Amino acid sequence: MNPQGSATNDSIRQELDFPDDCLVQEFGYDDDVDFALRDAIEEITGEELLTEEDHEVVDVVLVWWRQGDGDLVDMLVDAQATLDEGGVVWLLTPKKGRELHVSATDVAESAPTAGLHVTRTAGLSEDWSATRLVGRRVGAERK
Repeated sequence: MNPQGSATNDSIRQELDFPDDCLVQEFGYDDDVDFALRDAIEEITGEELLTEEDHEVVDVVLVWWRQGDGDLVDMLVDAQATLDEGGVVWLLTPKKGRELHVSATDVAESAPTAGLHVTRTAGLSEDWSATRLVGRRVGAERK
């Protein structure tokens, strides 16, 4: 971890495994997000994070989610509106023991209802847990 509490850009790049020239849209931005992590993502992608109001097709969606933010299933469905086929949702929630923590059980129960499944978690930030969610594969090959 660097002094700001986030992992280094190299470790973030490796954990997130963003495609080259990817566009990232961000939901749930507030003054409690990890700004060092946001800056690192922008440096890695070479692009500013798109906001909830943007309608471009994106490769990755970041969702900052806290207990009390509403219905997680609804947010995960909304987050997929501009997500390209094969795209990834990274759900960032306050870590256990932090204010407004969201349990892993809540995430695991909400993801399938939203058409997603959990593939792994990553430690990208001192205060935030990151969970990688992807859409269900309908078939190995499409014609």
